Amino acid sequence: MAEHQLDPGKIHFKWNNALDPALRIAPGDVVHCWTQEVTNGQIGPDSKAEEIPTVDFDQIYPLAGPIHVDGAEPGDALSVEILSLEPDDWGWNGIIPGLGLLSDDFGDPYIRHWDLSDGQTTRLDDRAVIPLQPFCGTMGVAPAEPGEHFNLPPGNFGGNVDIRHLNEGARLLLPVQVPGALFSAGDCHAVQGDGEVCVTGLECPMSFSLRFGLEKGAGLASPTFYTHGSPLSRHDTEAGYFATTGVGPDLMENAKNSVRRMIDWLGKEHGLSPEDAYLLCSLAGDLKISEIVDAPNWLVSFYMPLGIFRR
Repeated sequence: MAEHQLDPGKIHFKWNNALDPALRIAPGDVVHCWTQEVTNGQIGPDSKAEEIPTVDFDQIYPLAGPIHVDGAEPGDALSVEILSLEPDDWGWNGIIPGLGLLSDDFGDPYIRHWDLSDGQTTRLDDRAVIPLQPFCGTMGVAPAEPGEHFNLPPGNFGGNVDIRHLNEGARLLLPVQVPGALFSAGDCHAVQGDGEVCVTGLECPMSFSLRFGLEKGAGLASPTFYTHGSPLSRHDTEAGYFATTGVGPDLMENAKNSVRRMIDWLGKEHGLSPEDAYLLCSLAGDLKISEIVDAPNWLVSFYMPLGIFRR
């Protein structure tokens, strides 16, 4: 068993199984990493909304790695135990034109900066306090298909899975695609709701430590994981939740309508602008399929924890 510090300069921006390993380790080893936020520093604490459309998409998703794990072969499962996750003291989220669940509703760029310095919570002015729940939005192994692959869509190899329950103590199992696995991680979030509906979680630089193992011949078809996380957000559950719904034959349209109705409610009840309400939905709300067995209509619910509000 050994511990390794991965050089922060050892990053890449696309999945590619031809990349040289940044580090070679043995099963049981621990690797300590730090990555920049999702734009690789193009967005900083002083950035304005008008800078968002100028972001170079060839420089987004800086991933620490790839890490070669000795003995990993296709058909095995790479075990990734999350030991620690420590955000830096600043993060952002915003609206990126053309992206997000409600891209047709929100066409202009928008940004909000968040203070993470107390390590436990962040605030939306004096209206809401959001407990932090850090995780790496992207964790995966190199895909079997040759060539470069953009990070944004996830795959059966993992990638941009944005599973907010991959917190400290969780363990992710990834189906190894190529010899050595070639694991990479980044896209760190200080907190995010299920769905990441505006396409940004609370994006931040972060230090994280991972322990690697192998399950030989596991034959996984897609990623699986163990977690201690609640199925809803880590908030004051005693206060309960307010939920909106979308009902109809199209799950995607139902999801959009449930979020639209929550944005309306946040404006009426808490005085949030549509833009701030959308951002809050992405950080604190949870999108769920409530019913999918009674054709022709399905039901999607969007939950907002009431305990975050201070007015």
